[in-house]
Order: sequence, then structure tokens, then C-alpha cells
Amino acid sequence: MGTVHAKSLDPLPMHGRDLDVHPEDFMETPDQGQDSKQEILENKDVVVQHVNIQGLGRTKEDLLGYEISDVFHAKNLIDVMKRAHVARQRLLRLGIFKDVEVLIDTSEGTDALPNGLDVTFEVTEVKRLTGSYNTMVGNNEGSMVLGLKLPNMLGRAEKLTFQFSYGTKETSYGLSFFKPQPGHFERNLTLNMYKVTGQFPWSSLKETDRGVSAELNFPLGVTNHTLKWEGVWRELGCLARSASFAVREESGHSLKSALSHTVSVDSRNSAIFPSRGALLRINQELAGYTGGDASFLKEDFELQLNRRLFWDSVLSASLWGGMLYPIGGQASCIADRFYLGGPTSVRGFGMYSIGPQSEGDYLGGEAYWAGGLHLYTPLPFRPGKGGFGDLFRTHFFLNAGNLCNLSYGDGPRAHLQKLAECIRWSYGAGIVLRLGNIARLELNYCVPMGVQSGDSMHGNWKLAEGRQRRESGGSRGRCSWNWKDS
Repeated sequence: MGTVHAKSLDPLPMHGRDLDVHPEDFMETPDQGQDSKQEILENKDVVVQHVNIQGLGRTKEDLLGYEISDVFHAKNLIDVMKRAHVARQRLLRLGIFKDVEVLIDTSEGTDALPNGLDVTFEVTEVKRLTGSYNTMVGNNEGSMVLGLKLPNMLGRAEKLTFQFSYGTKETSYGLSFFKPQPGHFERNLTLNMYKVTGQFPWSSLKETDRGVSAELNFPLGVTNHTLKWEGVWRELGCLARSASFAVREESGHSLKSALSHTVSVDSRNSAIFPSRGALLRINQELAGYTGGDASFLKEDFELQLNRRLFWDSVLSASLWGGMLYPIGGQASCIADRFYLGGPTSVRGFGMYSIGPQSEGDYLGGEAYWAGGLHLYTPLPFRPGKGGFGDLFRTHFFLNAGNLCNLSYGDGPRAHLQKLAECIRWSYGAGIVLRLGNIARLELNYCVPMGVQSGDSMHGNWKLAEGRQRRESGGSRGRCSWNWKDS
């Protein structure tokens, strides 16, 4: 009998002109008595009669039926191989199996058809309890992260996660429960409980957040949506005795209850170092209508376009912006405003050191925009081409942006005029290192321009690093806690 093992399918592309699959490359040499049956499998239609799953323990079989049902629709051997490969990837995506192997064999038994096939998935479940330990360095901050995870807790890909992080500026811990919809892994519900304590020296501020949240993720056409409710008890305090009076006024306790919606379209081929594709993300947040002290409407967006040029170079353009509108006549909180400046937005300026400030403490703003134009090229003379050298790129960039407070009674024209005043910008060059698919490291020479009174600059050489770094000014995100696997 001819057999096929799924491991040999891993390097096969699933679409495109590179798909060059020949049945004889995967079939074992048949015995002489099986020549006729072998010819049927290679040249004629086949029928998948049975799909079996072996190695199940606590996993419910009904969950897996959604992931492997497409195999029954295969019409020939090559189609069976491709659909089995896709089913294997879907099973691994659930995060409940350590390994999945596939065996394709001819059917046997009294009901076996001449062109019948049996497909068997041999799975190895992950342990009931797993742990992790790692360190993270990014944006001038280091942290140690400890995690415990109970995967497949109830047998249908549910996951309970506890994570503790201790850093130089932030300490946090939280408990998260993740539940996907069977057959539609992209549709999932996440419940979170957390506590985060952070220090923000640019504002002479320290903050402790204790909160709960519920998050629903689902795709709709080519877009992905996130609906979220979050309730946070915030405690603000001064980080130093020299904190300004404006920061001291913000000190104390507050309660924020907010509803938010995020829609995104992402066609990039990589989130860390894209060479083609585009990203559009729009976020709205409404606070106050479900309780709490904070009342505001917040809108922000992110747009990124990437295009491959000649000689393996890539041109990337990005634009971000946002506005915060206080509701009920009360002033916005320093924890909810936008911040701009630093190696992840307008390079050459200090971290979040652009915009309104009081006695050296930066207070953030209610409106901002930022943009960047980047050119990535291979290293000169292509050292290490095809190997380690491909992880490096030379980097030429131009950044610009502005952050301010608006008088909302003045109208849109006055708002645009104010955002166009006192634009900070910078240019420079450097080297970028891609660290797998989770981070990038930059060493840049920056020349800041358009510097205004009160802005902070950090020399010419800038080191930018981060885990899945986002090219954005935006808010500090101190009041939002998301538990997601990368």
C-alpha cells in the first residue's frame, strides 16, 4: 500500500506559481501487485472515506471536526495532500497540540472503494500546565516576565493564563481567560483581570491601574474587529518631590469605564519588517456612559504603506493621528491624553517630550499627528547574502509630527491650523536588525529639527528597540491591558 506522511508536506507552498508537487515524490515504491491501484490514485479521482484522529486525551472530538472537515471534499491525491496540510496547520493553530502528523493510506475493509483513501491525524497534546520565563528589553526599559498557562482547560481550546512582569519602570500581573468559537478560531472572547504599576519620569508621575476587561474579536470580510469594555480604578501620584503643580493636581483616585471599537485591515507580509502590503487601523473609545469619573470621546488611526523597490530596497510610509474630546465640560486626565516623541515616533526627541509641559513635566495633548518616510536597503556589497547578513538593513528616514491642545469652539479650520504650527521633524540614517518575527533593533543617527521651547532632545545617536514595535506616537496605553499571544 502507498502511504504519505504529512511532515513531508511542510515546505510545500499552498498557492502561487511555486507549487510544484508530483505524487511520485511522496509515494513509497509500491509492490508489483499494487501497480493498478497506484495508477488509480495518481491519475483518477479519489474519495476520502474516513478521517481518524489518534492521540486525543482531554480534547473534545466535536471541536476538531470543524478543523478537518474540508479534507472530505478533496477530489484527487494532490488535493488530499494539500487539504490535509491545511487541516494540520489549523490544528496546530489551536495551541493545544505539540505535534500533529498525518498519514494518508488506501482504504481497507468491506466498504472500501477502489479509489478510497483513509486520512489519519496523529496528535500529541500539550501538557495541562506549562510555564515560561523570558526577559524583554525595549524603549529604554528592561523587564523579566514569568508566565503560567493552562491550555485546553475545558477541552475546546480554552486557555487560562497568569503572567507576572517585573521591570525597571513597570510591574504588572494579570489573569486572562481565552475562549475561541469552535470552527472559527478568529472569533474569540477574552476576559482579563490585572494590576499594573508604572513610572513615567517624563511626567514625574507614577500610576497604579487595577482593572477588568472583556474583549470580543471577530473578522468581517477583509477587516478584523475588536469590541472591548474596560473598567479601571486608577491611582495617580507624584514620582518625585520636584513634580510640577499641574501633575500634583492630577494626583488621586479615579474610575474609568470605557467602551472601545477597533477595526483593522492588514495585508502586510510581516508585522515587524514588512516589505509589501498596507495596514489601516482605526480606534474609537467612549468613556463615561457606563459609569466612572472620566468622560471623553477618543479617536485615533494608523496608516502604513510598504512597497518593494529595485535592489531589494523597501519604501515605507506611515501616518498616525488622534483627537480626544472631553465630555461634560470636565478637563481631560493626564492618563488619557496622547504623547509624542522618542525612537518609536519622532526620532531625535526625548521619550514623550513633545508638546505641553509645566516646569519640565510633559502633560500630553488632546490632539496629535505624526508621519514617517523610511527607506530600507541591503547592506553595502551584500555581506552574508543568503544568511546572517539578510537580517540587517540600512535605514534612511524622515519623521515629523505635532501634539497640542485644542479649543473645540474654534472650528475645524482653526484646529488644522494649530496642528500645522510648530511642526517637529527629524531625519537621519542607521542600521536595522530583525530579531526573528518578534522584534527589531535600530541604531540611528538623528538630526532633530523644528525644536520648540521646552522640547527635550537626546543627542544624535539613538537606539530604538522593542517587541513588535509600533511606529506611533499615540497614547501611552497605560490604561489598556491586553493579554494576547504573539
